[in-house]
Amino acid sequence: MNSDQIRDVAEGRPLLIKGATVVTMEAEGVIEDGEVLVVRDSIVAIGKDLETPEGCIIFDASGGILMPGMIDTHRHMWQSALRGFGADWTLTQYFVFYYLTWGKIFRPQDIAAGNLISAYEAIDAGVTTTLDWSHGLSTIEHGEAAADTLSGAPGRYVLAYGNLLGAPWKWSNSPDFRKFVRDLKTDDMFSFQLAFDVTGDPAFPERGAFEAARDLGLRVTTHAGVWGATNDESIRLMWEGGFMNDQVTYVHATTLSDESYQKIAATGGMASVSTESEQSAGQGYPPTWYLRKHSIPVSLSMDTSVWWSGDLFSAMRATLSADRSREHLEAHKNGETVVGNKLRAQDVVNFATIGGANALGKGSSIGSIKVGKKADLVLIRNDFSPALTPIVNTYGTIVYQAQRGDVEFVMVNGKVEKANHKLINADMKKAKEMVEETVEFARSTMGEDEWKNSMNPEIPTTERIPNPYTYTDFEGTHEQHRAQG
Repeated sequence: MNSDQIRDVAEGRPLLIKGATVVTMEAEGVIEDGEVLVVRDSIVAIGKDLETPEGCIIFDASGGILMPGMIDTHRHMWQSALRGFGADWTLTQYFVFYYLTWGKIFRPQDIAAGNLISAYEAIDAGVTTTLDWSHGLSTIEHGEAAADTLSGAPGRYVLAYGNLLGAPWKWSNSPDFRKFVRDLKTDDMFSFQLAFDVTGDPAFPERGAFEAARDLGLRVTTHAGVWGATNDESIRLMWEGGFMNDQVTYVHATTLSDESYQKIAATGGMASVSTESEQSAGQGYPPTWYLRKHSIPVSLSMDTSVWWSGDLFSAMRATLSADRSREHLEAHKNGETVVGNKLRAQDVVNFATIGGANALGKGSSIGSIKVGKKADLVLIRNDFSPALTPIVNTYGTIVYQAQRGDVEFVMVNGKVEKANHKLINADMKKAKEMVEETVEFARSTMGEDEWKNSMNPEIPTTERIPNPYTYTDFEGTHEQHRAQG
């Protein structure tokens, strides 16, 4: 697609995308050599040999896969300003860094820097909608920085307001916060939720935050079933308080009992699974194995780029592999062999698209390719990649073969945000400068020793297990056998 066509689409000319394998995530399934007609912000027709309006732009997407924009339901976008800093952390080290020591140093401009680079990262990878689990908002000024950045960034965003340094039942009911919510301008492209956790304190102080969410008509997203942090007691308190309903998303949801899963299922709750995070940080084993047994709807998320990428191809791949690993391990315990996989590639593509839309309460407008829905579309095509030839199993190709570099074209709300593998509306120079300033500020504030120590935590001596099989011993044994031979 050339620059003139991109401009004309922005000005309202209809766009016909033709020749692609269209993955609808609807009853129509996969349409080979399909066509999708977009007029302004909406999908108006899907199928083959569609009638084209006068002045329609034709985009030949032959050889590609056209799918709905992917949706991330839990990403701490502000932490992208320190991308990769915590690559070797455990969850405990993450908590120590952000909650106990250095979370307090991040300024409003640092929130803005992380959000902007994270927004660009999302669109580049075909993630058209992201929920920003923004728990670095220690003041209203921090919240304003997050909101201003996301409402002006390419893509569709949900700001889930949180404050890891404050009590949610206090900040959610403060006059300043209530004024912030009243003044906030929301629409289809930028919406708002509350983000806080339930610690299991028997006094259930979080009741006040749930009441604030109910009063303000806001959905809630909460980290649930996190080893050592939130557990079945948290679920019990929510249940008995009457705050479990279809307006709540349970992030991770790993270390819970069957009873807790049943309560989530019975009340219409949804899960956000961050498989790479759960595998690496220690929240618990990725829970799709449990969630599907209880018919709890699943969405996917990347958690934070302070550890991992913002790439939902990676999330789909990891989730499918983790679920299948668990199936095999459970079968092996009983001396059995798995002869058929229950979770399929199509399922995790569902998690990454319509599953995410449903978890955000937006399933009627985004998440699938359907007439009347918003035109959030991603074209996977890379003529230089041998991994995309042949495409014989479309869902399998998306999950196991595709990656962010294969995203050629991204449209959000009928606006082209990426074409010819390049972002269209991203000021990367500005974003990089903002992030570099945040890194310099954090590094100088922490001091060089603390910076290095925080990035490279020591391996506890108790975890160092001497290798009982040394090369020297082997060498000596080998020499003896050779002499004897």
